[in-house]
Amino acid sequence: MPPFALQNIHFFHSACYTVGMTVTPNHAHLSRRRFLVGSGLAMAACATGCGGRVADLAVGSPGSSDHEALFYEKLERQMIRCHLCPHGCMIAPGKRGFCKVRENRAGVLLTLVYGRPVALHIDPVEKKPFFHVRPGTQAFSLATAGCNFTCQFCQNYDISQAAPEQVSAPNLGPDELVKQAKTANCGLMAYTYSEPVIFYEYMADCARAAKQAGLGSVMVSNGFITPEALTELVPLLTAVKIDLKGFSDTFYRETCGGRLQPVLDTLKLLKKLGIWTEVVTLVIPGLNDSEAELQRLSAWVATELGPQVPLHFSRFIPMYRMRNLPPTPYETLKTARALAMKEGCRYVYIGNAPGLGGENTICPACGQVLIERIGNRVLSNRLNNGACPACRAAIPGIWG
Repeated sequence: MPPFALQNIHFFHSACYTVGMTVTPNHAHLSRRRFLVGSGLAMAACATGCGGRVADLAVGSPGSSDHEALFYEKLERQMIRCHLCPHGCMIAPGKRGFCKVRENRAGVLLTLVYGRPVALHIDPVEKKPFFHVRPGTQAFSLATAGCNFTCQFCQNYDISQAAPEQVSAPNLGPDELVKQAKTANCGLMAYTYSEPVIFYEYMADCARAAKQAGLGSVMVSNGFITPEALTELVPLLTAVKIDLKGFSDTFYRETCGGRLQPVLDTLKLLKKLGIWTEVVTLVIPGLNDSEAELQRLSAWVATELGPQVPLHFSRFIPMYRMRNLPPTPYETLKTARALAMKEGCRYVYIGNAPGLGGENTICPACGQVLIERIGNRVLSNRLNNGACPACRAAIPGIWG
């Protein structure tokens, strides 16, 4: 079961159509998508049994909450250049960018998803996954429609590949979401499920309101964002998780609709900005699972980001347009973890394979099991003020 799960969220059928786009980013071979959502489809509750009541959603359409976007340039003849992500879409009047959610309306770039969450749920922070951020904390999680990638294996394709018109959404402002998070005793807000970069303005305002209310904010992202947008956002966040989807530009272009180098640049900038970062790679059989690629990826993380950065290898489950592939063999995940540790990464985890091993946080100095987990559940936490109780070695993370 994919990690995306909702309670009381309903998606409604709308006419199948294609969003018109003017720009052709660097991966011009990618086709436009038609998307159909079945009427009244309710997503299942999450496998961990975590819950939290969220409001039933009614059918919504862009218009009532359209909001001027940030990071764009006005050009001649009402053309617009978007500077939010590395696609750098050139958008004609009446058209949208690659993400489907930013529209040029008479020379003004609007975001069509501000205040329109299509997913609300309460998750353990371990589900994101963050293993070094407030273990056991519940995260009030939200997403809107849209994405700036087109990953063929996306677990949440029903929202990430949808235009705003094609999924139901209420109008919920940042203050209301923070109020709901506090009522649910959540310590964190999480921007997740689809791609938070494309609802940047909404995320930033939610994170700002959360910070004022004493809540943290975490972003779960593909890392495809411009440096200027990231630099302005980071002060509002507690931690960031980046999906490093592989270590080949060919894989990024052909399978994800993006590019590798901007993601690597994002990771290096996050390090420079000093925000806690964790890295996740979904290991897909035959595509990004060769030992050579996994070794290069691990060596890059250890060298460029540092051995203290948690690196998660997650098991692929057939999904979306890759249902023909088998799940990742357990031995491949074990090999990936061993290679990463050999390259110097100190905190290497295995995800989507409960009980396989590689879920516990272990002191690299003395080998003591510090945080014991199975799946998304924390069974025990022996950390003492962020240190190993046996040898007093400091363990990096956000433990408070």
